[in-house]
Amino acid sequence: MIQMLHVYKNYSPKYPALSDISLNIEKGEFVFIFGPSGAGKTTLLKLIFGAEHPSKGQIIVNGMNFGRFKKSTLPLLRRKMGFVFQDFKLLNHRTVFDNVGLALEVVGIKKTEIKRRVLKVLKHVGLSSRINTVPLVLSGGEQQRVAIARAIVNEPALLLADEPTGNLDAELTKEIMKLFKIINAWGTTIVIATHDKNLLNFNPTKVVALEHGKIKGVFVTGRKGAEETATRNGSIN
Repeated sequence: MIQMLHVYKNYSPKYPALSDISLNIEKGEFVFIFGPSGAGKTTLLKLIFGAEHPSKGQIIVNGMNFGRFKKSTLPLLRRKMGFVFQDFKLLNHRTVFDNVGLALEVVGIKKTEIKRRVLKVLKHVGLSSRINTVPLVLSGGEQQRVAIARAIVNEPALLLADEPTGNLDAELTKEIMKLFKIINAWGTTIVIATHDKNLLNFNPTKVVALEHGKIKGVFVTGRKGAEETATRNGSIN
């Protein structure tokens, strides 16, 4: 699903954002990109999404080499990806239905099909009763579920999320993580960037630990001794 081969990203020659990143994520995996603020997590997601281009190295997503396709084909590639932002990025003057349906409108889906898909996905995230509500009157957890619904309404093969629980309390975090687990069970590959070590305990999953733009370790939670080993190696702080 995702291959990164000796990838570098430099915004400044003296301060590289990512250095020599080689990573393989298989179809259907649930992966955390874990590290402190400034570790390079968001940059890594942006590279996978095609919002940024590597300074060096190769990135292959769903069989497409980012270094070889034309810029005009990027929207087609993104139809197979969803992105969940930490700050939701919802349109406050539009209803929940409109916010989710917009992702389908921009790719030319017919109105009848948009209605079918939006109603279906809002039912999945538990927001059927909020269809005609505007985001400003929703709770933080509800707003994040709208953002997730928008990201998955196109039935993407890959779902990326940047600190999706960063603005939520512990109980809402559990709700959102359960939702991600359900989406992963459908076969969607999920990659979540987080600094919250507590998230790693929700279910056995692959963790890519980043620090100062470099991979410090890759391990699987739930495997005996994995977290302890990673901690001794400095992967978890």
